[in-house]
Amino acid sequence: MSLIVDLIGMAGAAALLYAYAMLSLRRMSGDSLSYQLINLGGAVALMINSAFHFAWPSALLNLIWCGIGLMALWRLLTPRSWKRRDISDGSSAGH
Repeated sequence: MSLIVDLIGMAGAAALLYAYAMLSLRRMSGDSLSYQLINLGGAVALMINSAFHFAWPSALLNLIWCGIGLMALWRLLTPRSWKRRDISDGSSAGH
């Protein structure tokens, strides 16, 4: 079981590093769905690994990271009334 959890942790670290590199190299946007999903997946994997190894500070950090990722996904996937209004009437807010 430990080997599986270690592999999960390594995959999570690789996912976070990949997402960060793509963001830093401007190959991926920070508000893109792909970035947020990779980032969330990496945080979940590292949280599992950290909790399994009783590394509670790291597990807590990744739990919070997951919460931020879920909020970002929620904002990306949930239509807002002002966005719908702007699209439907052709106006743009503040212009």
